[in-house]
Amino acid sequence: MTPHRIFIGYDKRMPIASQVLEHSLRKHSSQPLDIRLLKIDELDFRRPRDPLQTTEFTYTRFLVPHLCGFQGTALFMDNDMLCFGDVAKIFALDMTGLAIRCVKHDQKAADGGVKMDGQKQTSYPRKNWSSFMMLNCAKLTAWSKDSVETKPGSWLHRFEPIPDGEIGELPKTWNTLDWHDQTTDLIHYTEGGPWFERCKDHPYGKVWFQYRDEYLARAGAVKR
Repeated sequence: MTPHRIFIGYDKRMPIASQVLEHSLRKHSSQPLDIRLLKIDELDFRRPRDPLQTTEFTYTRFLVPHLCGFQGTALFMDNDMLCFGDVAKIFALDMTGLAIRCVKHDQKAADGGVKMDGQKQTSYPRKNWSSFMMLNCAKLTAWSKDSVETKPGSWLHRFEPIPDGEIGELPKTWNTLDWHDQTTDLIHYTEGGPWFERCKDHPYGKVWFQYRDEYLARAGAVKR
């Protein structure tokens, strides 16, 4: 079986977040995964730094179809997540006629709040839709490398070039914002992950630390 392609956002300020997320994906997957950490230093990416961007992958996420040669399917996810479900179920969903599947949050974040490592929270249409995206790369040629380097952030994050009829749904359990219970397939720590000192007491931080300790123990065993 060809491994499922997954791209995880990566920021050198918080590498542990991406690494623990990768561990959680592999732990629960019933099928092989081809996981790539989307490191900006390894990409030929020429977009000037946007003062509003909060991570190194704010825009590089939209390069995934280009990196896949506009062929096949691929999953992108932010790094501030932890997986509890079998991600193979996402790849089994029918993408016929669709360019994207995502959880369509109706989120009205208040301007002036904080997220991630204390950075300013902003509100915009389709907020968090691009944080977890199942992509039909052949239908996303509008996200060419040139477009990703030059188009406004709103054009990208609001999926402006993608017809509404080509944006499908994902089960809401696959991008649960700052909430974890027995139904959660994936938690998204939008208010700051427990890897940040100020967020170490997140209500659902304990489960992240459990997965972190598993990851570190496994990584140590491999090194030995």
